[in-house]
Order: sequence, then structure tokens, then C-alpha cells
Amino acid sequence: MIKNAPYRFSDFEYLTIQYGVRDSILNSFNSATQEYQYLNKQNEVVKKKLKLTDDDLLYLHRKAMEMGFWNVDDDMTTPRKDSLEGRDIPRYILEYKYKEKGKKVTLDADYPGNQKMKDAAKTTIEKVLDMINVANAR
Repeated sequence: MIKNAPYRFSDFEYLTIQYGVRDSILNSFNSATQEYQYLNKQNEVVKKKLKLTDDDLLYLHRKAMEMGFWNVDDDMTTPRKDSLEGRDIPRYILEYKYKEKGKKVTLDADYPGNQKMKDAAKTTIEKVLDMINVANAR
């Protein structure tokens, strides 16, 4: 059953994540280029190379499957009345890319939609960020 799953790890190419407030999404990671950029506590942008192992990526692939990430909406942003409303609310953009397809989800932290979908996306994002932090600490 897993070999015939719509997203197979053998077809995995990379994952990317970007996060921050809408006007300045300064935090990002790309597993293909190993480029990691984040805002530190002194409000300085730090750029470095960060490698996730194949085991790390397999774990994240399986967590996405387990959480139901493939079934969540691509656009989980909160409608805003104007450009100033909610501009301090964190936004996350997570993409898993495979040979023939991929999944890219944009999530606002205050998304008011379906709670199960929000939880699936949020948990997947948290697992990716946790793995990046673990790899960065190695």
C-alpha cells in the first residue's frame, strides 16, 4: 500500500519552508540547496548551510503522510480587510516536492478554517521546524 501511495519517498526531491510575518518572511530553509536563513535574537539575518540527512527527510516525509498533509487545502490564509490588518500574524509556507508532483501549503497562524486541516498543517510545519533545529544543533 505504501509503495503505491500518491507521494513516495523514492520520488522525493526536496522540501522548503518559509516563515515570518507577511511583509517580511525572512526565515527559510531549502533541503536541496541546504540554504538556511533565519532571524536571530539580535534581529540579524543569519545565512548558513544546513544539511538534513536522508533519515531526517524520510522522517519528515512519513510525518507529513501520518498527519494527512497531502489532504489539506493549499491556501489556508485568513482573509484580510486591508494590508495592515493581521500583518503581525505569522505565515508559514511549506512545500514538499516530488518528481512528478508536489504539495505547497500557505498557512496563517490565525487561520479560522477547518480545525482538523489546520492541525494537520500546523503539526507538519512544527515537525519540519523541530528537525531543522535538531540538525542545526548537531
